[in-house]
Amino acid sequence: MTETYPQFVDWFRSAAPYIRVHRGKTFVVQFDDALVYDDLFTDLVHDLALLNCLGIHLVLVFGARNSIDAWLSENEQSSSYHQGLRLTNAETMDLVKTAAGKLRVEIESKLSMGLGNTPMSKADLRVCSGNYVMAKPVGIVDGVDYQFTGEIRSINSEAIQSKLDNDEIVLVPPLGYSISGETFNLSAVNLAAELAIELKADKLIYLIEAEGLEDKDGNIISQLIRSEAEALLNDDSVDDSVYLQAGVRACKQGVSRVQLIDRNVSGAILQELFTRDGAGTMISANVYDVIRQANENDIAGILTLIEPLEKQGVLVERSREKLELEIEQYTLMQRDNVIIGCAAIYAFKDDEAAELACFVIHPDYHKQGMGEQLIMTMEAKVTDAGLSKLFVLTTQAEHWFLRHGFTECDIDALPVKKKDMYNYQRKSKALMRNIQ
Repeated sequence: MTETYPQFVDWFRSAAPYIRVHRGKTFVVQFDDALVYDDLFTDLVHDLALLNCLGIHLVLVFGARNSIDAWLSENEQSSSYHQGLRLTNAETMDLVKTAAGKLRVEIESKLSMGLGNTPMSKADLRVCSGNYVMAKPVGIVDGVDYQFTGEIRSINSEAIQSKLDNDEIVLVPPLGYSISGETFNLSAVNLAAELAIELKADKLIYLIEAEGLEDKDGNIISQLIRSEAEALLNDDSVDDSVYLQAGVRACKQGVSRVQLIDRNVSGAILQELFTRDGAGTMISANVYDVIRQANENDIAGILTLIEPLEKQGVLVERSREKLELEIEQYTLMQRDNVIIGCAAIYAFKDDEAAELACFVIHPDYHKQGMGEQLIMTMEAKVTDAGLSKLFVLTTQAEHWFLRHGFTECDIDALPVKKKDMYNYQRKSKALMRNIQ
């Protein structure tokens, strides 16, 4: 067996929780027309077919801005914008209809094509579209008449949901219809956000022309909670603010996760959905990393985390039975419902001391500050228990603990009950820290 297969097995096992969690969930995916006419769109079609086969309900929203701009340029015409929205006159509105219709046919044909000799051979994708979105004119704002540029009046979420329940992919153009029979040009970005809100979607995914949001130093921001994203809206240095605004609005109104993913990377949407760290920038309604008390349902996850270190001799082996008896002593660090860290506290009240045991952070999260967060939580628990000292026995992490305020101590300095249990064969170093 080559090295490839063990890597594949490890990846597939790590993806299994996400496959289970995503089944039956609704994702709204928005992309611009530039992607539709790119060679990468075929890869995206394969990925969407895979998601559909895994039981994920998909609503696709496409934009037409590039097609409209190209036509206007060819005819030496220009378009005006106000507050990020195109001012759509009657002539431009005819073009919007033409561009949206052509794009819809193009997308449907790609989603309907035979996928022979591809990873999704014989996949049967059913795609539907319709007059699901009712709109009204934006009107006159700051003295500017938007004409045929519209905003959403209502969305027929029941009709869309019935299609999703029938395993159909719903395709939504950037158009809205009025009760008087008029058609309005809509922002695809805002439309996707409103669809996600109305459908109570689990995820809103934007495929954008960048790796994700960048901070002032040009580094990709991998995750933001809603309050942090709101603060960024006041920062003029942040690009893609239209996505940020839509993402914040969606999170405020019930969408738990908004992802901004690079549309130029093949398979980025799969990386986002089926790996722990995903891709691009994620805006979450709530805190992404959670530190909490462990319970019996977490035992399998704890064993998965600590078993590799037990086999290496870094940790003392702990049986399932021992974990069941001592589960109340454990605290977990969890990311996206996957346990990435754990620690336990054992109190020796007569000595006003506590032992920090089974302190583990998954290797993928080393040097990211996770250990510091977890140890601060454990120190707070020791303080709350009225104890003044925290000690740890370690064979390989001595320097890490020294860097975090522990000092080496003699075995005789340990509580008597712990000293009586000390394993002299392991020769663990004892380190202690006074808790203020």
